[in-house]
Amino acid sequence: MRLLITGVSGLLGINLALETKRMHDVIGVDRGKLKSAPFRVLHANLLRSGSINSILDSTQPAWFINCAAMANLEECERDPNQARILNAEIPAEMADACAKRNIKFVHLSTDAVFDGTKDGAYSEDEAPNPLGVYAQTKLEGERAVLSANPQAIVARVNFFGWSLGGRRSLGEFFVNNLSEGKNVNGFTDVIFCPMWVNHLSQGLIAMIEKDLRGLYHVVGAQAMSKYQFGVEVARKFGLRESLIEPQSVERSSLTAPRSHNLWLSVHKLSTDLGGEIPAFSTGLDGFYTQFQQGYPQKIRGYQQ
Repeated sequence: MRLLITGVSGLLGINLALETKRMHDVIGVDRGKLKSAPFRVLHANLLRSGSINSILDSTQPAWFINCAAMANLEECERDPNQARILNAEIPAEMADACAKRNIKFVHLSTDAVFDGTKDGAYSEDEAPNPLGVYAQTKLEGERAVLSANPQAIVARVNFFGWSLGGRRSLGEFFVNNLSEGKNVNGFTDVIFCPMWVNHLSQGLIAMIEKDLRGLYHVVGAQAMSKYQFGVEVARKFGLRESLIEPQSVERSSLTAPRSHNLWLSVHKLSTDLGGEIPAFSTGLDGFYTQFQQGYPQKIRGYQQ
């Protein structure tokens, strides 16, 4: 199958492309960062009028996964209009264009649409209450996509892995800083469900192949604090977990509002896929194996 991926130079985009190119004809869309990727890349500006129709007509994919977004929470607070365009308006345009062409469309959303005040896990049918501009615009994107294209998949995600720049995921943050002997903070009061980006990539393809549609939580099966996540990474990589300072997110220098509980239930996903969601420890093993094999350096070379 031909798979089109927008935002292909991002953390999910690049790993999704590399994970799936063995089985599918992958075409990535990028603003110009990728110079020598081992798959076809189109350089395009999604903000330009008519670009989405032009890309779809020239590539004619069977599947389209949109990984493009304005994902930096602080940047979204500073420029809410741009965040709305990238996180809601353009995805709606993509969904509509795919519906008209009978292309299976997958849009990536976020666990941050919830305010985090609940005890326990959130299911897909619970009402979101986004706290900041990023989460608000992503929720608008979810609703706009499903309104324009009810056959689409909207996946709320939270993932870690290796990125082109080496600084996009929480896993990289802990590895980079602890490797240099630096003290870092680990939030004890932010609960989330991290999933290794390769497991996420495999899951998204499985969802398309099963012809799923609608809203899904596509996150890790295990909920943990960001402090605990850091400790697990430190132990796996043989780094000093004592360098991680337990701290409340309320005492940090971050300005955008953040939810304390982003524990999402994956019951619907595991039921509809007919299998268990991969364990966090398995994903962490994969993340570490990539490190040992020089994968982070390899993908950075695609920018040369």
